[in-house]
Amino acid sequence: MSISVKILFFAKAKELSGLKESQITLPETVSYKQLLQDVVNKYNLKPIEKNIIIALNQEFSEADKIFKLEESDIIAVIPPLSGG
Repeated sequence: MSISVKILFFAKAKELSGLKESQITLPETVSYKQLLQDVVNKYNLKPIEKNIIIALNQEFSEADKIFKLEESDIIAVIPPLSGG
């Protein structure tokens, strides 16, 4: 079963995608790696693919995580932040 969730983009991810937020349709159960691939491919984030952090409902996730998504979920795409 597929589910539609909100996705938020920050910093370089926002710049590359041209979006602040969007909706994405994903399988109800999806691995972190598959979620990352879907987001990278759909939103043109290849240049920062290896540095993206995914957060679900404001909780950072590990690469081996399996998500059980719900309609109210919010995915955040967070690239590395540069500082000075």
